[in-house]
Amino acid sequence: MQLDILTPEHKVYSGTVYGVQLPGIEGSFEILEHHAPMIATLGKGRMKIIKDKSTTEIYEITGGFVEVLNNKASVLIEGATALD
Repeated sequence: MQLDILTPEHKVYSGTVYGVQLPGIEGSFEILEHHAPMIATLGKGRMKIIKDKSTTEIYEITGGFVEVLNNKASVLIEGATALD
């Protein structure tokens, strides 16, 4: 699945991933390959990029939106801080 994560200032991530876990306003959820089309509002919390089954990146985000369409997820967020 193609994943693009953007803030107003810069591109946080762009590449092919296994999936992504996001903090929705009503709870966390995960998007994997060939997910149904959707648009969702994101809250403050942790975003986990799952590059493959053993490699991940974690960010603290401050809210935004995600759109999933045609095996591509576009995440538009206000800000992101990388966590170890």
